[in-house]
Amino acid sequence: MENRKEDFSKWYNEIVEISGLIDKRYPIKGMNILMPYGLKISQLLDEHMRKFCDQSGIEEVYFPLLITRGQLEVEFEHLKGFESQVFWITRGGTDKLEEELSLRPTSESAMYPMFSLWIRTHGDLPLKIFQLVNVYRYETKHTRAFLRDREFHFFEAHTAHATFDEAEEQISQYIDIWKKLAEVMCIPFVLHRRPDWDKFAGAQYSIAAETVMASGRSLQLATFHQYGENFAKPYEITYSDESGESRFVNQTTYGMSTRLIGGIIGTHGDDRGLLIPPDIAPIQAVIVPIPSKRDPVPYANKLKGILESAGIRSRVDSRDQYTPGYKYNDWEMRGVPLRIEIGEREVTGSTATLVMRTAKGRKTVAESELANEVLNCLAQVKQKLTESAAEKFRSMFTTASTLGGIKEARGAASAIWCGSRECADKVEQETEMTCLGNRVDIQEEGNCVVCGSHGKLATFSRTY
Repeated sequence: MENRKEDFSKWYNEIVEISGLIDKRYPIKGMNILMPYGLKISQLLDEHMRKFCDQSGIEEVYFPLLITRGQLEVEFEHLKGFESQVFWITRGGTDKLEEELSLRPTSESAMYPMFSLWIRTHGDLPLKIFQLVNVYRYETKHTRAFLRDREFHFFEAHTAHATFDEAEEQISQYIDIWKKLAEVMCIPFVLHRRPDWDKFAGAQYSIAAETVMASGRSLQLATFHQYGENFAKPYEITYSDESGESRFVNQTTYGMSTRLIGGIIGTHGDDRGLLIPPDIAPIQAVIVPIPSKRDPVPYANKLKGILESAGIRSRVDSRDQYTPGYKYNDWEMRGVPLRIEIGEREVTGSTATLVMRTAKGRKTVAESELANEVLNCLAQVKQKLTESAAEKFRSMFTTASTLGGIKEARGAASAIWCGSRECADKVEQETEMTCLGNRVDIQEEGNCVVCGSHGKLATFSRTY
């Protein structure tokens, strides 16, 4: 396996395949097969999002995959943001279609004609829905599994509100939901208000959650968009207020994709392979029987039953063609948080030996204490991942007061920016660092690193 620090890109490309997350041999570029292990991680992330949305009153729906050209063209600015990436269907069987159909690049154009039918009065508001679907974008840049694909799994929430202030409250709720998910993934992040030229097409403004990978490049993980009335007007989404007057709704969206898995890989992985946070690990504890005079497999299966009764996802690795050492390395490479070793001593003594992926050493526990001890170990792994990721994340940020300081930054650079595109372009030309926008969490002001005029704290980084 490649050394992660020496060549992150090669390490990443290698680990996503040998760990069994995906198979890239499907004959369409940028469309990969999500293997059982990778699919399970995606499904566990979905489960958490469903729970968080249910708690927030956002209900799940499913819209059709196909969108007519007419639907897309209603909001022209929105279409312009995707027109170079849309997959078009022009024939049905041998017949030419009267109107071209697109594969869903995102769902505003599919949903909002229906919003105009569903919303009639103020009693219909707020309308808050989400869906978990695949989307399709004709990505022309270099594709990379989970980070830049042509087909990818997508979470999108869409809401409609009576007033702009209520829509603003929804943005805050989105961010609270995101913080819960980031905690599940043990991923540190910063929030940026995107520059106007880089906001989502049709939005009044966009906020992005970003992390910085071990490569030093930033990765956008989630985005929150305030639409105001920008979509309500072309799609004629109105409601009658309490006085009977017709008004346009105010709308928001929140989007994420399988980039989250890429972020998990790049944040927590090491030279031994993946390291999956316990809450989304397909296998939280792997039980490895060690051949001996007394067959350890029946006892290993008994322990598996104990763990499953406690809600712990586990597996017994009874593959007889591999040595225990091979199995240890294999499961470490796949990022399983905890290994349980079962040999003759453990069978005889009704014990189990625990080895955490994040720590050296072994711990032997009694069978009667196994479930509690495993839960405790998983909590320790989660805490270690969170602390280690936060420490690495902080080390990736440099405070810069000059263009030279930005250029020398190993990862991202924090600097004062006046807000102009000219100065952002100047930074990119001189340093190859893109302006991610102003920090949402830190309200620091000063003189622009380029022109010297008044500005606010922003982040500059090489990006994926």
